[in-house]
Parts: sequence; C-alpha cells; structure tokens
Amino acid sequence: MDKIYLDNAATTPLSEEVIDAMVGVMKVNFGNPSSTHTFGQEAKVLIENVRREAADYLHVSPAEIIFTSCGTESNNMIIKSCVNHLGVERIITSPIEHKCVAETVLDMKKRRGVEVVYLRPNKKGDIDLAKLEEVLKTSDKKTLVSLMHANNEIGNLLDLKKVAAICKENNALFHSDTVQSMAHLEMDFSEIPLDFASCSAHKFHGPKGSGFAFVRKSSGLKGIITGGPQERSLRAGTENVCGIVGLGKALELSLKNMEEYTSHIEEVKQYAIDRLSAEIGGVKFNGRSAELDKSLYTVLSVLLPFKDPMIGLKLDMKGIAISQGSACSSGATHPSMVMMTVLDEEEMEHTTPLRVSFSHLTTKAEIDRLVEALKEIAVTFSIEKTDVENR
Repeated sequence: MDKIYLDNAATTPLSEEVIDAMVGVMKVNFGNPSSTHTFGQEAKVLIENVRREAADYLHVSPAEIIFTSCGTESNNMIIKSCVNHLGVERIITSPIEHKCVAETVLDMKKRRGVEVVYLRPNKKGDIDLAKLEEVLKTSDKKTLVSLMHANNEIGNLLDLKKVAAICKENNALFHSDTVQSMAHLEMDFSEIPLDFASCSAHKFHGPKGSGFAFVRKSSGLKGIITGGPQERSLRAGTENVCGIVGLGKALELSLKNMEEYTSHIEEVKQYAIDRLSAEIGGVKFNGRSAELDKSLYTVLSVLLPFKDPMIGLKLDMKGIAISQGSACSSGATHPSMVMMTVLDEEEMEHTTPLRVSFSHLTTKAEIDRLVEALKEIAVTFSIEKTDVENR
C-alpha cells in the first residue's frame, strides 16, 4: 500500500535539490566559518549568500537575518530578549499562538513579572484589531505584541501590515511567528513595519534544525546565547553551514515556483473541501480554513461529525499520515487551545477535529483515498454506536 502524507504543516519532505546541496557542502565545505583560512572563508561565503537571499525575499538588510536552529529558537530569542534587554513589561498576545510563543510568554510572566494581556479570538479564530488598539492605549508600559501570521491549526491569516501600523502608532514592538507562512507567501518587510519574525526551513521542504529570525536593526535586540561573535553576536556558536545552505536552496525553489505551487495547492485544497462536503454528511471546517482568500492555502481544519479520538491512528493504519492538530501537541489527552477557542462544548463532546495540510506534492487521488478512508471509519463508528444503543 502506497503511503500518503497529509501533514505538511508539521513538516515537509526534503526536496532532492536540497539534499544534493547539503551533501555537497558536507563533502567539500567543512571549514569553520569563523576561521580566517580559505576553508573557513569558503563556508562563510555560503552562509552570507543565503543571508542575502533571505534578505532579498523580505526586502530587508542582510544584517537583519539571524540564523538559528528553528522557529522555536527564534521566537524564544525574540520574546526573552525583549523582556530581558529591551525593558518590555507587558506582552499582548492571543490564546491560539504556537506553544513556543505561548509557553515563552508565560515563562516571562513567571520569571520576570511581565503583564500578559490576551486578545480573545471570535469563534472563527479572528483577532479583533480594534480591541488591540484599545488595549495598547490603556497603559504606558513598554509593550510587545506577539501575534502569529498564519495559524498552524486553522490557517487564519493576520493582516500584518495593519497590526504593524497599529503597534507603531502606539509605540509598541511587534513580533509575528511567521513559521507557517514564510516562503509560502510574498513578504515585504520594507512595507510592513514589524520588528521581529521567525522562520523554519522544514516547513518549505528544507532541513530540520535550520531557521532564522528577522530582527529589525533599530530594535536593539541582544542575544540570549552568548559565547562568540557569530550572527552579529545575537546567536553565538558555530553555524550549521549545510543546514543554512539547505534552507537557502529550499527558499530559492519555493520562491522560483511559488506561483505554480500556490495554484496547485489551492486547487487540491478546494477539491478536498468539495469532496469532504459531498461525501461526509455533517462535516464542517474550523476557523477560516475553508475560505481560500482568508486562510493559508496549505492548511484545512476539518470537523468530523462523530467523536473518535483514535482517528489519527486509524488513518495511519490505512497508510494516511495526518494530524489532529499541532505536532507539538501530539499525544496530548486534551484539546488544543485553538480548538477550545473555535469550538463550543457540544462540538467538543461530539465531533473530531482533523488537520489536513498540503504541499505541491499532494494529489487529488490522495484526497480521494482520504475521503474513502474517512467514509469507512464513519460507517464503522455508526455501526458501533447503533449496537450500543440497541443493547
């Protein structure tokens, strides 16, 4: 049985071109980028080429791209340094942020006494920007606003430009977790005055363990990993040269093929919406994920009309890899904060959320297999329920 992969929001398969680029670096460019001899400087050139590539994509200065191991490290560095070095005393965020943001914010509240204000989304998962503006005006404390660009479970998109403008008008710093949207959408940070953003290469067919933080030069941010001058002294330690080159190649391919990939994935996503709606009676879609103009095209959050906490395992046994939510919450016995926000108690009790996430490799035939598998599970579940009721 051919396996089907529909969990691209968790991670994406490595492109062959990325693997080849990384292998080439591991074989030839093994020098330490901090060394002054030829071996070191050749490795350094490779890093700086990728830095310029990322900067060109975001329309920023290369000095504002800081290589890290992933989005989680980037988000931790930004939030903790804002509190520890920039004097932030208040953080405005939402309860549906990724755990690496949510838990870091709570850590700063516990350790540093930072005031935390949560903007409660509506049942569609939207943030009220008028409420953000109102909250920003209630205090003179130095404030960091941390709101993700594309939600990793329901795909809702935040208007970065509008939020950045509100923050700037109210002298607040703005950080956005852009891990899900980076390299999937056009970005122009010369037009969007946000201060900080994050990236993980493995979300766009690059390697795990490689990412970067965008840090606006004027922010004054300082590093939390010390011990060397690497990455403008914001992230000490010998750079992961082959990982950075892999990130660069994945970014190059994503940007080169963005129009083609976007068109294909949007078509497959709409096909999934249509097929699920036609074949699974009572199915719904969470947040804005079924609205192509208001959600990230790679994510579809499905609400199945029956309760089956083993749905992920059952689909895996049928050769279909899929998620019930964020990979960072896998194995949890309770619903995610995102689902608790967008679902009411009745839905929580009697339905099953499922996250389908696509890449340019996803096909309509794979969606057909998913739909057939879900129909089989739904029928089995219905029979089991009827047997119980007849006893």
